[in-house]
Amino acid sequence: MSDEWKAPTWWYMGRRPASDVAYFENMTRCIFQAGLSWRTIDMKWPGFRKALKNFSIKEVASYGPKDLDRLMNDKDIVRNQRKILATVHNAGEFQRIAKEHGSFQRWIDSLDKSDNYERVVKELIGRFKHVGENTAQIFLYSVGENIHHIP
Repeated sequence: MSDEWKAPTWWYMGRRPASDVAYFENMTRCIFQAGLSWRTIDMKWPGFRKALKNFSIKEVASYGPKDLDRLMNDKDIVRNQRKILATVHNAGEFQRIAKEHGSFQRWIDSLDKSDNYERVVKELIGRFKHVGENTAQIFLYSVGENIHHIP
């Protein structure tokens, strides 16, 4: 077995996701991955897809208290309330970005990427919940952005 790190198969590895839904799923995965093993998230990811309606941004953004209760009792996902609430908030941000810019990709393209994406990382941290510097950098790298430093 090689000690060389290899990116998981769900990373876009130099190519951008084809839709806002794919970006949203990827961001959600980066958020839930933080602090947990890759294997745990891989095993539970089909449960996330089912629980979050295949990452339908519109549906997740509309989740209320009953949905939160359902998710907090769903053994097929990671039941971290802060991360679940962040996912609902982030779906709303994806909706706002689509309304303002047409798509998440257009929004990312509109941001200043000088200084190795420093401003983009700050925008992600400021706009999305449960996204810190490391998560933002991993997310950008995983969706094919040409960021040179990841933790």
